[in-house]
Amino acid sequence: MSESHTFVAHQFDDPEQQHESAYLGMWVFLATEVLFLGGLFAAYSVYRFTYAGAFREASHHLYVWLGAINTAVLLCSSLTMALAVHAAQLGGRRTVVALLIATILLGSVFLGIKSVEYYQKYEEHFIPGPHFHFEGANGTHAQIFFSFYFVMTGMHALHMIIGIGIMIVMITLTLRGKFSPEYYFPIEMTGLYWHFVDIVWVFLFPLLYLVDRS
Repeated sequence: MSESHTFVAHQFDDPEQQHESAYLGMWVFLATEVLFLGGLFAAYSVYRFTYAGAFREASHHLYVWLGAINTAVLLCSSLTMALAVHAAQLGGRRTVVALLIATILLGSVFLGIKSVEYYQKYEEHFIPGPHFHFEGANGTHAQIFFSFYFVMTGMHALHMIIGIGIMIVMITLTLRGKFSPEYYFPIEMTGLYWHFVDIVWVFLFPLLYLVDRS
């Protein structure tokens, strides 16, 4: 095996096979994530249809402008992530690091805004449980809405934290010179994961924040 192919793991015959295997593994992983999150979306849809009035009223207690800002932040992070993958293909080590740091910062801004939202819901007593308080005739069903809100956005935030951790690893490996134009697919797989997380939010935002806003 040539020196330029020393990055190929022993179980693979060539770089192409290793790259294709990484792609397949990532897409299989994302498919399992779709199945898991799809179950949450399906359950939300059932309850949304059953308790439409309560879900509509509860949704009006979310701040659309914060959700909209977070949507813009995540879309920008997808751009910086895509540019990082492109820079890795070209072998621009410093550019890759800078763009990954930018993506991490944007992701951190998203999590910061989400933390502010969580604190607001705590102050307003919208945390499901014994201290939940919702003025109106649909308090019990509104609590179901907020249960979905915290579970779904919480799972999304957890995936973002994992993604940020992976990007920190990618930055470390990039600084150590582990990647090249011939071997960059770990960054590419990180990009796929991050884009998936962003797409999930694109669905969460209208489902949770824009329920019958018209």
